[in-house]
Amino acid sequence: MLSITIVTYSVGTLLCGIAPDFTTLLLFRIVTGLGVGGEWATGQTLVGETFPARMRARFAAIMQTGAPIGVGMAAIIGGFVEPQIGWRLCFILSAAPALLVVFIRRHMPESDVWLACPRAERPGLLASLRSDPALRRVFILGLVLAITDMSAYWFTYLWLPKYLYDSLGFSMARSGLWILVAQTGGLLGYLSFGVIADAQGRRVAYSLYSFVWAVGLLSVTWFWHSIAAIPALALGSMFLIGLGTGNFSGYGPILAELFPTAIRNTAMGTAYNLARGIQFVTPLIITWVAAKTGGAPERGLGYGISIGALFAIATGLWVWTLPETRGTKIA
Repeated sequence: MLSITIVTYSVGTLLCGIAPDFTTLLLFRIVTGLGVGGEWATGQTLVGETFPARMRARFAAIMQTGAPIGVGMAAIIGGFVEPQIGWRLCFILSAAPALLVVFIRRHMPESDVWLACPRAERPGLLASLRSDPALRRVFILGLVLAITDMSAYWFTYLWLPKYLYDSLGFSMARSGLWILVAQTGGLLGYLSFGVIADAQGRRVAYSLYSFVWAVGLLSVTWFWHSIAAIPALALGSMFLIGLGTGNFSGYGPILAELFPTAIRNTAMGTAYNLARGIQFVTPLIITWVAAKTGGAPERGLGYGISIGALFAIATGLWVWTLPETRGTKIA
């Protein structure tokens, strides 16, 4: 499944580069999204079932660092490479991950935990949720956690480059550099989250990083005029935004440890992608808030983006409704 999902989003991205019109481009983006949506749960399930409990969060975090690295590469390509080679070639080159499938098929072993689970004992997700109230409750709590955290992420990053470029008057290159500062913080946050989660617990780490995220985001939106005159403080706030998003490293271990092997991958993928699907309304809410607040341009769009800070705070609080799973043995 990991190979199939990687090939799916790679082919979808390649086709985007040769799309003849907008409708076709939209269709190919959907294909890309199908692959991206399936790849995360499969990869994190494999990591969760492979590494021992005492270091599971750290290895899940290493896998998750692909996100800030990818966004950082996108900032470089969008800000500096795309003006030189055009958007079509950027899409075509982005199909390169398909080559990873050759390595995966040859060298990556199947999960021993999955192989040890008899196929006859693998009921579907819906059947499991209907028959087990405790499992149903955990799934709903995990889904809400994913929704709040995903909402914080998309409210933050979906329009942040436009906010820097249009509302704050940054150049394209400067906007790209500031996004890179945030992603540098993100890379450190993703890696360090796993260490703290293994040492202090999943819930403590989630709360800490969520609140750091909220502080950074509120600083560059609500309090921008107060920090703009101090470049180091402004850039530090961007770094905090990225550092706080390190809580995305918590999805893998906490969800993998909540569900049994028979439905682990399906439950993780369903919760994660339902939360992603709900983000369809995020840009609509941001633009609505921007239009309603009016005033200075940075205030309108900034207020919309700042909603992400409220969701980050909600994430840091909501995670305490879930049981602490540090040290859980997956079997």
